[in-house]
Amino acid sequence: MTRAAGEGGRPRAAPIAWRSLDGVLLADKPRGASSNGFLQTLRRLYRAEKGGHGGTLDPMATGLMVVCFGEATKFSSWLLESTKRYEGEIALGERTDTGDAEGRVIEAAAVPADLPDLATLGASLTGPREQRPPMYSALKHKGRPLYDYARQGLTVEKPARRIVIQQLLLERIAPARLRFDVLCSTGTYVRVLAEELAATLGTVGHLSALRRTASGPFGIGEAATLESLEALDESQRLARLLDADRLPYALAAIGLDERDTAHLLQGRTVHSEERPAAGRYRAYAPGGRFLGVVEADDTGVIRAQRLMATGTPEPTPEKTA
Repeated sequence: MTRAAGEGGRPRAAPIAWRSLDGVLLADKPRGASSNGFLQTLRRLYRAEKGGHGGTLDPMATGLMVVCFGEATKFSSWLLESTKRYEGEIALGERTDTGDAEGRVIEAAAVPADLPDLATLGASLTGPREQRPPMYSALKHKGRPLYDYARQGLTVEKPARRIVIQQLLLERIAPARLRFDVLCSTGTYVRVLAEELAATLGTVGHLSALRRTASGPFGIGEAATLESLEALDESQRLARLLDADRLPYALAAIGLDERDTAHLLQGRTVHSEERPAAGRYRAYAPGGRFLGVVEADDTGVIRAQRLMATGTPEPTPEKTA
């Protein structure tokens, strides 16, 4: 049997049999791909009905993307708030309109032959600080990303945000090029940090390469490239998925008995005789099934915050599209 011809006489692609699939995939994004484009490619590969990720990367950047499928998307916010680690390079002597190598050069300046001690400089830039988001970013203003305004030559002033640089290591690898390794809080724009660093050195600069090497508890060494995933068979590919409870990793675990599990899943509060300390927890049913995130108050009452969907564990019927 031959496939029906599409536009121009080419065979139409077979419809995707989408399926309900829950899990977390650690993937290595290639340079040139947008975060959403890479996510959609992985969704199609896994045939996952629903997908999201735990933090964007610019198209120029490579490295770790934490991809969430199905119910795991409910817990991606915990990862969005986590510490990130990047390594990359800064080109000194030229500033671009985007702050990275994909923009056009808008300013040039001489690069000092002698630079200050870079270990001392890196240490001096650590700690909390204020950073103003760049115009070429996905932050929204009146429903539109800032890069839309920037492409029209418009400037929108956004308030500075508080970030934390936990560690910054610097190395001069060429007369006009620095290599860096930075551990920073969520919300940090490394492009802006590169420009600020160049200004501190008495010149201008831009980000010429960037690679995310860690996000929260996950490292790039655990991530798979698209090519390696495509080379796996179905069972091997599914084995790469991590459980959703890996996302709220910073929360302590709490176990519930069968009665309290049933009450929680019915939307009722649970009163724990153990009186856990007030705060949020990863909750588990007997047998270790992850229920979701709950919050306990100082009286021992536990309320659901974000739960996995209830129902039969059997896979749902596949849908085609």
